[in-house]
Amino acid sequence: MNYGAIKPRDIANGNGVRVSLFVSGCTHHCLGCFNQEAQDFHYGQPFTHEVEERILADLAPSYINGLTLLGGEPFEPDNQRTLLPFLRRVRQALPHKDIWSYTGYTYERELLQPSRARCEVTDELLSLIDVLVDGEFIAAQKDISLRFRGSANQRLIDLNASRLAGETILWSDGF
Repeated sequence: MNYGAIKPRDIANGNGVRVSLFVSGCTHHCLGCFNQEAQDFHYGQPFTHEVEERILADLAPSYINGLTLLGGEPFEPDNQRTLLPFLRRVRQALPHKDIWSYTGYTYERELLQPSRARCEVTDELLSLIDVLVDGEFIAAQKDISLRFRGSANQRLIDLNASRLAGETILWSDGF
């Protein structure tokens, strides 16, 4: 897997101050994509052990709330396979940090059911994520007033609450 960027102090892509990893590769090709160059699976640099170590160090300060995965598309199957061992490391080393992920796939229809995105590691990867922002960006539904998403069709799903309830529960921080 390649990555296009790492933002060690990001406040736009999740709650609080975060470290954001922008992975490369996406097959959605959403009209108006904000990160079009990252659709190329070869864009950026290889995601190595040294890069993992750098991100873990960036996550360590107490003022960092957690990690956000964006893209490209973190839920492209090849990206999932690379991200899973890394997220295991994050959970083991920093269990108090939360993990957010963006995806153009729809949670119930494409990540929980047989689809092009679903693979042998999808369930475990989802189990390590606290908040999932799902759904393709739709330019006609673009709304810059929405928190942590670009278009009105996208949802912020509280995966921990959803697992407990057995149904999809939307994330809310009280705003």
